[in-house]
Amino acid sequence: MIPGIDISEWQGHVDFNAVKASGVKFVLIRAGYGRSASQEDRYFAEHYTQAKAAGLQVGAYWYSYAISPADAAIEARACLTVLGNRHFDFPIYFDLEEKWQFANGRNFCDSLVKSFCSILEQNGCYAGLYISRSSLQNYISTAVAQRYAIWIAEYGSRCNYGGNYGIWQHSSTGSVPGVNGNCDLDYAYIDYVAVINKKQPVTRKNPDELAVEVLNGQWGNGTDRQQLLTAAGYDYAVVQEKVNRLLNRKSVDQIAREVIRGSWGNGNERINRLKQAGYDPTQIQKRVNQLL
Repeated sequence: MIPGIDISEWQGHVDFNAVKASGVKFVLIRAGYGRSASQEDRYFAEHYTQAKAAGLQVGAYWYSYAISPADAAIEARACLTVLGNRHFDFPIYFDLEEKWQFANGRNFCDSLVKSFCSILEQNGCYAGLYISRSSLQNYISTAVAQRYAIWIAEYGSRCNYGGNYGIWQHSSTGSVPGVNGNCDLDYAYIDYVAVINKKQPVTRKNPDELAVEVLNGQWGNGTDRQQLLTAAGYDYAVVQEKVNRLLNRKSVDQIAREVIRGSWGNGNERINRLKQAGYDPTQIQKRVNQLL
């Protein structure tokens, strides 16, 4: 068993060096929720960067509110936009928990999982499903459970699921050095680092690179752009959202003036907020100093 934890913005700032020193080997981080990249977990970027710097293995998950397979696909593209070009050692999980989703039955839940995970796989991710043991048994078919990496939640001294699973979340009230308050505890039974690294590397440009090329006019416009990107094996919606983000970015000078007005907070709060918004805090501070 490989010990790990999973976290979100509810844990706030985490001392990942202390986490690693306690014996934890991996961390699964909430990337966000819902159908828009604007719903990125506000600590995702910080958690990812600092966990990696501490030498922990990292995976991620996206909480679903999808009302249809098409909606789950939109969630997947939002997730991909947030993940960007980051490398993950563990799978990216579709987090299925809403009672009203289960109320729609097994075929409906299967369709959500397949829609989300297929989009992730098309974009080079190792996809999985996070779900409680009872919901997995009642609302997910055996075929789907066997198709994707399973991260199962059941609290107690044992997991009572008879099928295969890669990770067991065995507690929601754990205490781990470096984490404030309660923390979810996990055991991994699969060496996902080895599994994922065995996948054949594919020479592909990441969505950030493609977005810059689009803005430079290399992929045409409108329908032509969509057809060219799709024919080249890229997900048009993911690339276009990156383009939209770049178009809506403020200049360094604009952000620096907002910092001076106090719009971005101070100290580490400012640094974290700037990073989460995609800006370089060092570059912004340099311009602030020039203006002052």
